[in-house]
Order: sequence, then structure tokens, then C-alpha cells
Amino acid sequence: MKIAILSRAPRAYSTQRLTAAARERGHTVRVLNTLRFAIDLSGREPNLQYRGKQLSHYDAVLPRIGASITFFGIAVVRQFEQMDVYTPNTSNGIANSRDKLRAIQILSRHDIRIPATTFVRDRADVLPAIERVGGAPVVIKLLEGTQGIGVILAPDTKVAEAVIETLQSTKQNVLIQRFIGESRGRDIRALVVGDRVVAAMRRRAQPGEFRSNVHRGGSTEVVDLDPEYERVAVQSAQIMGLRIAGVDMLEGADGPLVLEVNSSPGLEGIETATDLDVAGAIIDYIDRQTAFPELDVRQRLSVSTGYGVAELLVHEGADLIGKSINESGLRDRDISVLTLTRGTTVIPNPRGERVLEPEDRLLCFGRLEAMRDLVPARRRKRQQPKVRPLPDEPIPDPESPPAVEHDPT
Repeated sequence: MKIAILSRAPRAYSTQRLTAAARERGHTVRVLNTLRFAIDLSGREPNLQYRGKQLSHYDAVLPRIGASITFFGIAVVRQFEQMDVYTPNTSNGIANSRDKLRAIQILSRHDIRIPATTFVRDRADVLPAIERVGGAPVVIKLLEGTQGIGVILAPDTKVAEAVIETLQSTKQNVLIQRFIGESRGRDIRALVVGDRVVAAMRRRAQPGEFRSNVHRGGSTEVVDLDPEYERVAVQSAQIMGLRIAGVDMLEGADGPLVLEVNSSPGLEGIETATDLDVAGAIIDYIDRQTAFPELDVRQRLSVSTGYGVAELLVHEGADLIGKSINESGLRDRDISVLTLTRGTTVIPNPRGERVLEPEDRLLCFGRLEAMRDLVPARRRKRQQPKVRPLPDEPIPDPESPPAVEHDPT
């Protein structure tokens, strides 16, 4: 197998370890400077130039893209994808993880617990935003910060308002996040490869510091992950579209709280803390995937017009409840059930005799129009009845402003 590692730092620990692990396994590997690529869109097929010459064939590409070149780096990875070169971290996955706001929007949509967070732009909205996340102290984060840079703990409301106002005045976008006091300056880094956590460590901040990043002088120790933490880490990485990721979690009172999903996790800290060959696990995973790649069924199964993949929820009151898959009539509608998800259990290729229950989720392939008919119509919001003023009340002039501009809610 021929692997390209996209990195501007060939002497960095992570790049050297990945290169060595690939060569130890008999693979050919080259470290390519991401900024030396030219994206060639002049021909009939997608292509890449490297240092002014036609790029040779590669079986897989492993992106190690720094935050400062995210836009161009994502474009290069996207071009590799167009050329059908396997990458464990897709261009969309890298883009999702690099934008902190976008990342937590995606995670919260999929029921991954995160610290209470808000994002505002208007100065008048800052104080209500601080109150919504539980009040001071709060953590203020730059959307583009890395390695703990651009993360500030504001001990009280006035300091928080001053910091946010200063950052916004310099055109910086900031998140306001609840401070999780019970974490006591520590977090967990889980390194996900594929569908499992291959290594995990606990990071502790230095005295007087709340950021536990190793780059900020934090200490590390090996940790045996609770199954719930492992599940959340793997699920978070896969939701983001990443097969290799460092998932940072706080140990909250009610379980894991995801802070960040890193698409280019450093290997030095976690290999040193755990004494595990994480680089080797990454190369082995890429080798397996190149030989037998996972496919995006949403794209690959849509082979003819009108057919595709969709997820159907067996909602309360549905005609499907209490019926087996054979009795449901799905097959008569040219719909095949690929998987059935019940709670946290995924049942691939379920038997026709399996009886459907409320809240089951069915991943189906078939005629899109037929599947659309099974989705309940969205409930329309009921309009509030118009209230006529009493006879002795003056009818308000629609052109004049209200006497009080205060929302009691």
C-alpha cells in the first residue's frame, strides 16, 4: 500500500511515528507538504499537481492539517476524494471539527451531551447569554482556537462582559460556555480509530490553571474508560465524519460532556502516557479500509432515479406498531429494511418475523416516494385567536410604536 501523509511538519513526533509504523508494516509512505499541492481542474478528470508535477498514484491519504491552513487543506483532501483515494477523515469531517460552533451544533443535534453553550453577537445579548448557561464563572472560547489558545475563564459577569466586548471589537467570534467545576481542571482524551477507542488518558491542569492541554503544561495519566465514555467518544467521532479523532471529554456529575473532536490529534502525549502503539493502530486501520472500504450507503445505493436510503421512525400511533416486518407491508411498497435500531441496540438485516415497537428506527432502501408517505405530516402550529379590544379600550394605531418595548417572557 502506498500512503501519503499530508503534513507541513515532517519532523513532528506524530508524523515520524506514523511514517515509521507504515514502513515497519511494509508500506510505502511519503510525507507531502499540503501547501505544495495545486488542484488541477482543467482536465476531464480530477487531478492534483505536487511541486509542479503530476501526482503519482496513492492508495490512501492521511491528513494532518494544521488549523492555519484549514481552508486549503480541506480543498486538497476533497480533491483526493474526487480521485477515489481513501482517507479516514473526510473533508467534511475536518471542516465540521474545525468550526467549534458548527461542531457543537452537530453533536447536540444527535443527543451528545456538551457543556451548556451559547453564541451571540449583539452586546445587549451577552448578559442574558451568560445567565442562560448558568451564570459566572463562564468559559469564553474563540471559534478558531487550538491547543487551549483562545480559551478564557471569566470569574464573574463583569469580567466576562469586558472580555467578550474586547474580542468582538476585534471581529472575533466567541462562544460562551458553562464552567464545569466538578471536572477540577482535568479532562479525558480518547483516541478513536474506526469504531473503537484504541487509547485513553486523563489530563490534569497545572496548579492555578484550568486548561489541561499538554501544550499548556498539563500532566497525563493512563485511564481505563467507562463503557459510556467509550461509546460517546466513538459516536462523537463518527457523527462528525471522522474515523481517526481525539475526543476530549469532561467528567461531569452525570457522565461525559464532550468538549471537542480533534481531526488531527497529537500522538506523543497519549503514546507516552499509555505506552501503546497508537500510530500502528492507525496504519492497520487504513490498511484494512483500503482493502475493504466502508461505503456511504446514502450515495452508493442511489443507483436509479427515485430510489435511495432513508431512516424511518416508528412513531406512537403508527400502523406499523405490533406488526412484524413481513406484515408491515414495507416489502409490498418496494422498501427493504437494512438495519433496525432499538434504543442503543443496532440489529443489521433484521428477520421478517421481528415485531416493530414504538421508537424503533428503520434504515431502509427503496422508493423514496413510498418512504416519504410513511413519514407523518408535521403538525402545524395552532394560530392564537385574535383578541378584539373591549369597546371602551382604544384601538392601537399600527403605525405608532408600543408604549413599552419589554418582552415579559
